[in-house]
Amino acid sequence: MLYRTLLRPLLFCLPPESAHRIALSLCAHSRAEGFLRLLLPPLPSGLERTVWGLRFPSPLGLAAGFDKNGVALATWEALGFGFCEIGTVTPVPQEPNPAPRLQRLPQSEALWNRLGFPSEGAERVALRLARRRAKKQWPNFPVGINVGKSRQTDLDRAAGDYTRAFSLLRPYGDFFVLNLSSPNTPGLRSLQQEKHLQTVLEAVAGANPPPAKPILVKIAPDLGEKELGAILELLLRAPCDGLVATNTLPTPGPRGLVGGLSGRPLAQRSTETIRFLARESAGRLPLVAAGGIFDAADAQEKLDAGAVLLEAYTGFVFRGPSFARDIGLGLLRGRS
Repeated sequence: MLYRTLLRPLLFCLPPESAHRIALSLCAHSRAEGFLRLLLPPLPSGLERTVWGLRFPSPLGLAAGFDKNGVALATWEALGFGFCEIGTVTPVPQEPNPAPRLQRLPQSEALWNRLGFPSEGAERVALRLARRRAKKQWPNFPVGINVGKSRQTDLDRAAGDYTRAFSLLRPYGDFFVLNLSSPNTPGLRSLQQEKHLQTVLEAVAGANPPPAKPILVKIAPDLGEKELGAILELLLRAPCDGLVATNTLPTPGPRGLVGGLSGRPLAQRSTETIRFLARESAGRLPLVAAGGIFDAADAQEKLDAGAVLLEAYTGFVFRGPSFARDIGLGLLRGRS
């Protein structure tokens, strides 16, 4: 309540990128984890699940995009998330797209962005993660890493970008997500086409010797059932361990620039995509639902549709520090 009545109005007075930098800096502070563990009691047991041989304390994780460079891993655990996904990390450092690139839509409980994979680069992120592990500052939950291609890399050479980023980060991620569907990098969504998708997956698999790390693919929300079916058919026979559904929805924003919409407007489409994929895959491919999760009812809807794990970003921005814990408690109450 304090967040919604006091802190969020203050943060929302700032430009969204400034507010994000402040919030992320606070979360990355060395004392943030300890403070939050005093402020927020841990979730009761009963939400745990095992996927890909990994134990998730809760099915709800922080989606990629909030902590792009892996600066606040322990804080996400302290906030009650069951895992986090950092990134998107590109193989080399990359600046964001020119402004405007981020906009809040409070009445719709949505965010619009065209950030375009701003990243410190895989080598620097890997060094940070290595230091955290050496200092025993690693969280007790799975850490996913989302990787993407650099803006200047042609589609025909994209597999090399994904492989390079994956290889540098492989020692530190518990699972990996290949971002092939962001609307903010020109041409990227074409990687969902069979010829490119197969090439990228096989290239990454070649850099993933036993014991292999789980590899997931993140797909777009505006694909029809025929397109989804074709992607699913390929993934079921390819070296792929799961799907994240869905990415942001391509939408015109300021100055007519196309970016991606997240939050409430994506909820129904995300659920429909999960339901279709769950039905057609018959449980053969674990599904991670992302899009429009704000409370326990939203989370349960995605689980009922066939998701095994959940991810949220925009709901966290609008609901604040108690977001993950509130959803976890709500899911537990729903079972009683």
